Amino acid sequence: MLKRIRFGYLVRSLILVLAMASASGAQGKPQPLASLPDVPIPQGNPQTPQKVELGKFLFFDPRLSGDGSISCASCHDPIKGWGDGKALSDGYPGTQHYRNAQTILNSAYMRELFWYGGAADLETAARVHLTSAFLMHADGQLLEERLRQVPEYSQHFQKTFGTLPMYGQIVNAISSYLRTIVSRDVPLDRYLRGEKDSLTPPAIKGLELFLGKAQCSLCHNGPLLSDEKYYNLGVPANPEIRSNPLRHISLRFDSLMLGVPGYNKTTQDLGRYVITKSNKEKGLFRTPTLREVARTAPYMHNGIFSTLEDAIDFYDRGGGNDAFGTKSPLVRPLGLTKEEKAALKAFLESLSSPGTKAENTPNPYDYRVLPSTKWEISK
Repeated sequence: MLKRIRFGYLVRSLILVLAMASASGAQGKPQPLASLPDVPIPQGNPQTPQKVELGKFLFFDPRLSGDGSISCASCHDPIKGWGDGKALSDGYPGTQHYRNAQTILNSAYMRELFWYGGAADLETAARVHLTSAFLMHADGQLLEERLRQVPEYSQHFQKTFGTLPMYGQIVNAISSYLRTIVSRDVPLDRYLRGEKDSLTPPAIKGLELFLGKAQCSLCHNGPLLSDEKYYNLGVPANPEIRSNPLRHISLRFDSLMLGVPGYNKTTQDLGRYVITKSNKEKGLFRTPTLREVARTAPYMHNGIFSTLEDAIDFYDRGGGNDAFGTKSPLVRPLGLTKEEKAALKAFLESLSSPGTKAENTPNPYDYRVLPSTKWEISK
């Protein structure tokens, strides 16, 4: 009987090893860690100082939301790592989002944006955010007229684009500003340039674990510290998505808008599936960048982990339960010691800069008041 148990254990171990080898092969060789290159600029939206300045004003201006109460910075606050510091985003007043607001740091480098890859570029992402019913819920034509009623904005747009405010130009200006929000000089970058004292001894040990035993670099690699692929890790569901009707409404509404079959029966976040409609991609989410990770808590697509320690423990356990039958074989128990976890945390902290000063820019511009007109009624 004991031999039979041992044989079964060996078979299961062999299957796991083969699965890991197959998955690693499918991954290809991880990219080496490196500093970020210059920000890529699309031909259709060239970068200019005037456009960036205009985009910054627009980013912090609540007039770009439907009811004029929230701005882009409400969910992407520079003093909160360009996120909102909450597990799940608040969303537009009267609604609540069902996902964590990701940091927009280094979003200019990403091939696809959003947790499920629903936008191919910053311009698309900005347009979706402005118009989505549970994000900023704005009408493009209304935004044009609002800005045209602000003399300073009309002057900015004339200077930058040669016209009065137009919706497409609003999107382009915001996108240009987003391309300036980058993190390219964290301690790891200096270490890679040869400044060996920029990492502490525990962080160097953590780097060895990151590249080796902890296997983080299988997915978190390259200059962005993300392979930009999609995985199911068995992340526990955030119970508030079920218990809070407003969050569940947003989940189902998004599924409806993206053409998910049987959207009205959706009870959990389906991840990449809502884009591809492939059962193999249920529960898959994009690998987030780890740059500035110490400043962008909470973690995962649903903000279920509050600290780096929580996230490290989750990976050390081999992830969580597989609700969709799509969990990646790359996720397996690691057997990290307490000291190794501390070293890994020290390295992750070296991927972050000391912090960003409050950059919130209150907009001093006000609407113009139309001149009064005396109406005379002819006798």
